[in-house]
Amino acid sequence: MTATFPQSPDTLVLASTSPFRKEVLNRLKLPFETFAPNVDESPLIDETPSQLVLRLAETKAHAAQSTYANALVIGSDQVAVIGDTILGKPGTHEQAVKQLTSASGQQVDFLTGLCLLNTNTHKTHTDVVRFSVTFRQLTNEQIENYLQKDKPYNCSGSFKSEGLGIALLERMVGSDPTAVIGLPLIRLVRMLEAEGMHII
Repeated sequence: MTATFPQSPDTLVLASTSPFRKEVLNRLKLPFETFAPNVDESPLIDETPSQLVLRLAETKAHAAQSTYANALVIGSDQVAVIGDTILGKPGTHEQAVKQLTSASGQQVDFLTGLCLLNTNTHKTHTDVVRFSVTFRQLTNEQIENYLQKDKPYNCSGSFKSEGLGIALLERMVGSDPTAVIGLPLIRLVRMLEAEGMHII
């Protein structure tokens, strides 16, 4: 018996302005549009990192609902955590130095909230994907050299695993290496297929 799938909406939308997520989504070789969600990313009181990224992923996806009546909208959000401490995006060189200094020799967990919204049926698929990295013991010189070369100031945890940041690491552990970049494609493919969009 051949499996049947619901009819897929007309448009695939990435509700993100991140060039990294756009680059990752391009790997699926699907046409898509981008939408800039205007979302306050501040955590709520007593909100856990997992709750934060899931809420923001859903909020970003739903932000595009009034613009796209018949679309599959991808919302995603990521934080890096050491224990229960959220690192976030450093924004400045000084903050990046602090983050990498605190991450030296430590395990850092990257939590990525993922939401796929069908704006026609209002059905959502959601998940939080964890990916862990262990940093090498880093010297101040290594941190400075890395930051000058990669300038990861808009990246959670102050490093780009897809760039020179891989040299900072001792090991990586997780089921989906694209999750650490901010868009877990393995999980996303399953969500898209559930909505009738065939990838291969």
